[in-house]
Amino acid sequence: MSKGKVCLAYSGGLDTSVILAWLLEQGYEVVAFLANVGQEEDFEAAKAKALKIGATKFVSVDCREQFVTDVLFPAVQVNAVYEDVYLLGTSLARPVIAKAQIDVAEAEGCFAVSHGCTGKGNDQIRFELGFYALKPDVKVIAPWRLPEFFERFAGRKDLLDYAAAKGIPVAQTKAKPWSTDENEAHISYEAGILEDPDTTPPKDMWKLITDPQDAPEKPQDLQIDFKEGLPVKVSYEDHDGKSHSVTKPLDVFLTVSNLARANGIGRIDIVEDRYINLKSRGCYEQAPLTVLRKAHVDLEGLTMDREVRQLRDQFVTPSYSRLLYNGSYFTPECEYVRAMIKPSQTTVNGTVRLRLYKGNVIALGRSSSTENLYDPTESSMDELTGFLPTDTSGFINIQAIRIKKYGEAKKAKKQELTL
Repeated sequence: MSKGKVCLAYSGGLDTSVILAWLLEQGYEVVAFLANVGQEEDFEAAKAKALKIGATKFVSVDCREQFVTDVLFPAVQVNAVYEDVYLLGTSLARPVIAKAQIDVAEAEGCFAVSHGCTGKGNDQIRFELGFYALKPDVKVIAPWRLPEFFERFAGRKDLLDYAAAKGIPVAQTKAKPWSTDENEAHISYEAGILEDPDTTPPKDMWKLITDPQDAPEKPQDLQIDFKEGLPVKVSYEDHDGKSHSVTKPLDVFLTVSNLARANGIGRIDIVEDRYINLKSRGCYEQAPLTVLRKAHVDLEGLTMDREVRQLRDQFVTPSYSRLLYNGSYFTPECEYVRAMIKPSQTTVNGTVRLRLYKGNVIALGRSSSTENLYDPTESSMDELTGFLPTDTSGFINIQAIRIKKYGEAKKAKKQELTL
């Protein structure tokens, strides 16, 4: 007798295939779920494999457009970044996948959801906090945290032996000595040989982005138009001189991605702090977000009020980035912070011209016909406009009151120490 239906986040790989068979062995019916978030995946092969193993049903959900409009573009608006370098590609996909999985679980009458996340990573937290926020009564089955599972499958050999015994097909290609996670925003590499932070990633590890040394000798110029901080249009000329322009959100994102990848933009190699209080070495290819963030930050310099920008940078950006990284997207505090993004972006309207060249993103110019806060006449060193030079004397004198007192106190303390 069945213990009930479980919706399993299924990738078609070794781990989730073994988990699927193991759940069936435990007496559950399994609905295999796969979200399309832009990863290079053979969805038909994954479906055939899941059904062959014994899944009751296979459901794939196309989340690509929603991923861009609901999560990736707001991340561009807020300049989201974790520990100054990581543009949160994996973290950003998790809310979209979690919601799609819960929707499938409810539609298919599943009382539980399951995943293949390990017990030392961030993703288990991100998924499960999302599950509980979206469906508080859901049961989560996390095999890699169950002794009866991880004691049975202590290593890759145990997984392969089980797969062979169960007739689970395993790809015969040589396994890479690292693990990956891919979506339309980026791909991550971790574990295996990368666990030594002083090991240089081999050239053949990188999958999406051209090695900057191998990128075209001719630079690629493009123009990105923004409306309220959102990229709404990308225009460029290809190397044959043909003009291209796209405006749909997914097309904008993928066009920037393709141009950036071809020109070696967006590779990083970092040691980061996981939410679970472990340090982790990760390598990432984050081409589209690298270019979009660079353009967006550049336009803000022209169009955004200084005090609004400072408040946003001090609170909204770091808070949003930390909450996303920690898996707290579906929380009251993240809803509160997300509500602050749009009001800060009402003036971020205009165009940025960029050049992509061998791993570099270079701003060529920026303009705005409606929100330009830069006045060349006021800022000119050659014209007496805006305020008189003598006005600055009073400004400096007022600013100096506190500084003079600080200097006097330090001087008095130094004299006391020399007596």
